[in-house]
Amino acid sequence: MKGIILAAGKGTRLYPITRPVCKPLLPVYDKPMIYYPLNLLMTAGIRDILVIVPPDDQEPFVNLLGDGSKYGVSIAYIEQKVQRGIADAFLIGADFIGGDSVCLALGDNIFYGPAFRQKLRIAMKNKEGATIFGYYVADPRPFGVVEFDQNGKAISIEEKPAHPKSNYIVPGLYFYDNQVVEIARQVQPSDRGELEITSVNNAYLDRGMLNVVPLGGEFSWFDAGNADSLYEAAGAIRAAQRSGVMLGCLEETAFRNGWIGREQLLALAKDMEKTRYGHYLQAVLGDLE
Repeated sequence: MKGIILAAGKGTRLYPITRPVCKPLLPVYDKPMIYYPLNLLMTAGIRDILVIVPPDDQEPFVNLLGDGSKYGVSIAYIEQKVQRGIADAFLIGADFIGGDSVCLALGDNIFYGPAFRQKLRIAMKNKEGATIFGYYVADPRPFGVVEFDQNGKAISIEEKPAHPKSNYIVPGLYFYDNQVVEIARQVQPSDRGELEITSVNNAYLDRGMLNVVPLGGEFSWFDAGNADSLYEAAGAIRAAQRSGVMLGCLEETAFRNGWIGREQLLALAKDMEKTRYGHYLQAVLGDLE
């Protein structure tokens, strides 16, 4: 399976802080925002990753992540010349996807919770069709709402319904088989001129091939696309990490996946030895001694 991170948004909801820097490079507590979706893909076991970036903004991403080899993955970059919506990622990344399946993660969405790795693996086991996540909220009316049966088969998706059929909304993480490229090619622009991801999901729904993995109240999700949600995400991550668990830690995930060895992790830790982050990486090595 291939992985794509859509990190090409202008971040207009965050102006003026995103005028000098691309939104996915903003800090969310102690890490750049893009660390979180990248770590999510790595946690799922995905090693071949494409990052879609804004025009003329590739260099800062390369400076931060390089080609991914220090994390045991392969990272490529491509520009989205014109913003045309989330589903455009499959057209931009069609050659990258090739004949494979693909997971798309939005660059400003942050997930964490117990046993999240198992939830990701459930999604990856569905070899045919599409798998999305349903995140439980008390008031789903401002969101895209998914209704599904006890077997996790989607029944309906509605955008901002006045009378929601469930309390589960669709966050920015999607798993698709290879049909997604052709489906995306058939999507027509919406009234706002974008290729909507909902149109892709509805195509799978119409085929009876849209699965849902529910995330209950023990999971946290943030769309860090405005100042308030960015602040809330940073605070939540800080609070969670005070318990001793590092979130979005690429180096630890690479090490625990067996993609890098002790010496490489030690070198990465030493590069940040004056930070709490670096101390945490040293503690990961110490726990194994």
